[in-house]
Amino acid sequence: MRELDQLLGWYLDTRYAGSDDAAKVAFSTLLERQDPELWDWLMGRSQPAQEPWQKIVDEIRCRDNV
Repeated sequence: MRELDQLLGWYLDTRYAGSDDAAKVAFSTLLERQDPELWDWLMGRSQPAQEPWQKIVDEIRCRDNV
């Protein structure tokens, strides 16, 4: 899904390098989830159960406000 790649790529390009090790691990494990689940999280249709994932999702969803 191209849109999903763009959203996740934004985080990788702009936030990942400056993240702490825990956030990097969280992003890595987040990428293991199925695309439909990721898409629902990023579109605000549902929320991930893990707080570190939610922080990443929130950053991506607010990217235009940064």
